[in-house]
Amino acid sequence: MLKVYLAGEIHTNWREEIIDNCKKQNLKIEFTSPVTDHPSSDDCGVEILGPEEKNFWKDRKGANINSIRTKKSINDCDVIIVKFGEKYKQWNAAFDAGYAAALNKSIIVIQNEDHQHALKEVDAAAAAVCSNQEQAIRILKYVLEGSLK
Repeated sequence: MLKVYLAGEIHTNWREEIIDNCKKQNLKIEFTSPVTDHPSSDDCGVEILGPEEKNFWKDRKGANINSIRTKKSINDCDVIIVKFGEKYKQWNAAFDAGYAAALNKSIIVIQNEDHQHALKEVDAAAAAVCSNQEQAIRILKYVLEGSLK
């Protein structure tokens, strides 16, 4: 069983695409991810620990709580797939990739060509840099089965 953490943008269904296609190919993979419900992720700190007057402290509470899940998931995974989307800057995804690199985890990056320069350090730490989810799935299949078919 391969453990894969799906880090990165939360505005598209790329995670479901990877999970569904891996299931269709009967790949033995356990997936984890951050909380992808944006309002829940943003508001968990103040919902659980109480309100804040300043957004800085609201964001800080949420980030700290979310980091518990992120650290656990990255520590436990064999491979991390980090997807950088087009709409927003994913500073958190870059941080996740750096954390994974520090733990010597295998990293697969998915990004478009426009991000190449901005992500050159992240790419240098990655085992592979893909331009789409299908390439990442093929890598996982190859890792598990040792076959290109």
